[in-house]
Amino acid sequence: MANSPQARKRIRQTERRTDVNRARRGRIRTYIKGVELALASGDAAAASAALKAAEPEIMRGVSKGVLAKNTASRKISRLSARVRSLKA
Repeated sequence: MANSPQARKRIRQTERRTDVNRARRGRIRTYIKGVELALASGDAAAASAALKAAEPEIMRGVSKGVLAKNTASRKISRLSARVRSLKA
């Protein structure tokens, strides 16, 4: 257990950041799921629109430290490849 005031404050800050990061990660997953559902339905226009909405949200997760840059780039790349293959 934390004994110093600094350590107690750190615990409070960590709990708050954890809640924010968890919400942000969930939001990213929701956007990705939207792209997945559009891909599953076979609607290229909807999939493209969903990807266009998801991409900034994923990159925002990178800037906020929720995702690693390469992880986000990989997710976007794979999703966009699937959307492109659906259009063709």
